Formats: sequence, C-alpha cells, structure tokens
Amino acid sequence: MTACGAPVRPEMVDAWEYGSQIPTEHQLFVLADVLWCPPTVLMGVEPRTLAEHRMARQLSAERLAQLIGMDPEIYRAAEAAQEWPGDYRQTKALVEALGLSLRKLIGVMGRVDELAGHLRTAIDGRWKAHVGPITEITTLNKTRVGDALRTMHTEFQEFSERYMGHVVARNDDSLLKGIKAERSAYLRRLVDHFWELIGDAGEAPPFNTVNH
Repeated sequence: MTACGAPVRPEMVDAWEYGSQIPTEHQLFVLADVLWCPPTVLMGVEPRTLAEHRMARQLSAERLAQLIGMDPEIYRAAEAAQEWPGDYRQTKALVEALGLSLRKLIGVMGRVDELAGHLRTAIDGRWKAHVGPITEITTLNKTRVGDALRTMHTEFQEFSERYMGHVVARNDDSLLKGIKAERSAYLRRLVDHFWELIGDAGEAPPFNTVNH
C-alpha cells in the first residue's frame, strides 16, 4: 500500500482485519488494488446508496463530481441527503460513470417511495394524470408509462368489481377475504409490477428510451 501511495503501518492493517478501525476511502481503493479484488468485496455489502455505488467504482466524490460536471459540495450534499438534484446532462453522466440501470437509478436517487405513491393513486383514480410525474421520475417516454398505468388500473379495478359482485351475491366470507388478500398482495408489489410491465427498458441505462 505504501508503494501505491497509501502508507500504513502493520498495526493499522491488524485493526482493519479485527474490525476495530475502518480504512478511509483512499485506503480502501488502494487496498482493493493491492488485494486484486473489487472494493465491494472489502465493503461487504451490495451497493445501495449513491456513495456505495461511487465507491464500488473506486471514484472519489471530487472525481465523480468532475466527471458529471457538478460542484463537489452539491454532489456531497446529494450523497448525504440521498436525493439527486442533477439536470439531464449530469444524470446521464452519473449513470454512465456508475454503470447503473434505470431501475437501480430510481432507487439510488431515493425516489422509489415517490414512484410508489404515484402508482397507488393512479391505479385507484385517474391514471392519466400521473403519466407526466412518473415520466419525470423514471425518464421513460410517456407512451411506455401510459401503457403500464392503463394495465395496472384495469387490473386493480377488477378487484373492486369482483369484491362487489360477491357482496351483492352474498357469497361466503372466505371468498371476500381471499379477494382482499389478493388486493393487499397486489398493492405490496406495485413498484415491482410496474417494472415488470416496463420490461427490458428498466434494466438498461435509461437514456436509450427517453423522448426529449
């Protein structure tokens, strides 16, 4: 590590091994090079946050900010808040630098709950009003988003129709409970189901499918 520009003493390496200390980012990157392994192996986690994805690519905050054309302080604030304030050009550069798919990008940007909220309201009301906001969140084109919302709205309305049909027919309570359980399960999987309907576009970098 000293030869690679990160001098450390043997007792510090011992402390890392026993978990009483953790390396700095620079030390982590050099250690990964010395041990010929990805930083994620040493981190012991699958990257989830913006900072973890950056570290997995062995990029300092300053270097990544330079690559995407953003002030380092603004970038650091984005990492701390788990909210992405970048414009289209900066977001495109971020995706390319970190190698993220569209679906992962939404999670890293901390907008999964926001997406889920729009989906929940859309399936139970006027879904067309949510095409714009969801397009803004996901960067997908409006046609693709609209098709998914129309399908989800139709599916969800079928639960209500089936439930009311059983109520009117005074069917067994077990049938009503079964429909309620299906409905609850559907709501829990809203975001996953949305991406299933979107298909391959959700697993690819987002900017191949955007209409600007």
